Amino acid sequence: QVQVVESGGGLVQAGGSLRLSCAASGTIFGMDTMSWYRQPPGKQRELIANITSGGTTNYADSVKGRFTISRGNAKNTVYLQMNSLKPEDTAVYYCNAVRRWSNYWGQGTQVTVSS
Repeated sequence: QVQVVESGGGLVQAGGSLRLSCAASGTIFGMDTMSWYRQPPGKQRELIANITSGGTTNYADSVKGRFTISRGNAKNTVYLQMNSLKPEDTAVYYCNAVRRWSNYWGQGTQVTVSS
């Protein structure tokens, strides 16, 4: 069974930084695309960044220039470096991994940015 686990969330002051990690395990196949989503309190889950197996990255306008997504050396790992954090970045952050027509979700990690 494929398992996706996020880590690295926490409480940080506005202007600070956090680095989130995600690892998908339980499969010998490489994922095609790995993504970070977030869901602020009372709002819809939104895609904020993704990266393909070829290294192509995409970002939501709200995080461009502040967040960086990257793949790790280990198979099916991905990171999200978050800089210049704002209170509106407060959300549960989720990792998603896609292979062909299957996709897998992590349990989420809480990021709270205080003003």
